[in-house]
Amino acid sequence: MFADFEALEIDTGAARIFARRAGSGPGLLLLHGFPQTHLMWRDVAPGLARDFTVVCADLRGYGQSSCPPSAADHAPYAKRAMAADMVALMETLGFQRFMVAGHDRGGRVAYRLALDHPDRVGKLAVLDIIPTADAWDRADARLALGYWPWSVLAQPEPLPEAILATAAEAVVDNALSGWGSAPDAFPPGVRQAYVDALSDPAHIHAICEEYRAAASLDREHDRADREAGRRIACPVLALWSEHGALAEWYGQEGGPLALWRNWADDVSSGALPGGHFFPEESPIETAATLDAFFSGR
Repeated sequence: MFADFEALEIDTGAARIFARRAGSGPGLLLLHGFPQTHLMWRDVAPGLARDFTVVCADLRGYGQSSCPPSAADHAPYAKRAMAADMVALMETLGFQRFMVAGHDRGGRVAYRLALDHPDRVGKLAVLDIIPTADAWDRADARLALGYWPWSVLAQPEPLPEAILATAAEAVVDNALSGWGSAPDAFPPGVRQAYVDALSDPAHIHAICEEYRAAASLDREHDRADREAGRRIACPVLALWSEHGALAEWYGQEGGPLALWRNWADDVSSGALPGGHFFPEESPIETAATLDAFFSGR
């Protein structure tokens, strides 16, 4: 995995971010979700590196990145802070302006990055998400039961930390097998890497803080943008899983495409084969779709 990628550790001033880089050409940042790390891009990134300088980063608090101290309001783990890490990372690597794709939690960092730093982002792809405030505003039993980390990991300390610390393997197995994806999409070594990433107390606490921020500050930031009329300025590609929940849950609103068009003027969309983790199930299709969007083909 990532045989031709250089391993990097960049000090952003607020965190140490681990990343892998390969390729040449325009900068393209790839961001992962939960319970993954940058490893989720293992079969997507090499193809994209033919046309772009691809940077696969671990978000702060995840994988091999550091875990800055949190605060009572969870601000160090709000998507605003995590997006600032990525601006600093890409600038250090020589990219004042770049493109970004994010899946799951990484998608939330990615669209916050585009909102907070419009001069930095040329194009944005969000994979299998709708905006955080929209998701919470429409939350019901399906979200609470189907994507339980939203509610469970956002609970006050120390309950969520204790759950992750004592049941990391069960948590990973539940997510990877329960959110519509084929179990064979995750080789044993990758599955174990995701379990190992949930075995360190500092990272466990950081991940819970990120979910607490999503239930509070991230919602507030989204609502403030919506009330102020701030929109995503760059072209947006919204992708979701063909066999996942997004299109079914939000059909009355016109599906995820309609929801994203409330946030940006230039939005294209599509469904890709697989469940929630479709970049790992269908890496060839995912890479081709992202390449076409970011290349303008």
